[in-house]
Amino acid sequence: MRDTFVATTTEFLDDPRTVVVLADISAEAFAPAATRHPDRVVNVGIREQLMVGVAGGLALTGLRPIVHSYAPFLVERAYEQIKLDLDHQGVGAVLVSVGASYDRAAAGRTHLGPADVALIDTLHDWTVHVPGHRDEVPGLLRAVVCGQGSAYVRLSTQSNARAYPEAGDLRVLRDAGPGAALLVAVGPTVDAALDATADLPVTVAYTHRPRPFDTAGLRALVDSAVILVEPYLAGTSARLVSAALADRPHRLAALGVRREELRRYGSAADHARWHGLDAAGLRRSITDFLSPALV
Repeated sequence: MRDTFVATTTEFLDDPRTVVVLADISAEAFAPAATRHPDRVVNVGIREQLMVGVAGGLALTGLRPIVHSYAPFLVERAYEQIKLDLDHQGVGAVLVSVGASYDRAAAGRTHLGPADVALIDTLHDWTVHVPGHRDEVPGLLRAVVCGQGSAYVRLSTQSNARAYPEAGDLRVLRDAGPGAALLVAVGPTVDAALDATADLPVTVAYTHRPRPFDTAGLRALVDSAVILVEPYLAGTSARLVSAALADRPHRLAALGVRREELRRYGSAADHARWHGLDAAGLRRSITDFLSPALV
């Protein structure tokens, strides 16, 4: 996904309104673009707060900044600058992260960022994209860069086997028929969700755009039980699901990265397994949740 992001963004720099702001991360990958556009590929060094502040200033001049780093550096470390230099100033930018929740788990806690989307949720009217495949990246990136508001694009090394580029609104990948529970899978969680529910009475829908959440699509698909599977902090979208279904009796299981700190290294696959986000872990959680209906 990162390679696709770099290639796509390099093409966007042919538009003089576009500017890339970096804090060393991916600077080498953007070196050819910096040679061609030295005034619009800005590397501030390892100063993430400054990176966002510079982006805010550039946005005030009418430019469209694309701001890039690891998720915990971009969102958690520079959160105050996002809040003040972008939101409070009323200007838009496109934040693009790599690392997701635990892609660089071998680097330790400094590189883990499962709370990023929850933090973005404290801001006003942001679009959030969580692609599940590299081929989803160019189209969604083009949409947000050509827009006016603020957007967060969360890239990952985790990937589904195929792309669903038009899955901003909920896209049904498996229809289990009337009365079935609805599982909503975000980004690179959908393959594990499909495997986990292969023989269960569960309709599976996918989205790579959890914000704004497709509440109309949700209401059209839900009978009474919803399972939410997100690749970041568990329950991040639960409030939106509950609000959308406030007038209907429903049950909700919110699955994602657990809040307890594991204090382990390991690989991204290890962390997915430890947090119950692999197919076997999702299967256990889903069957526990649905057990009265499965008897």
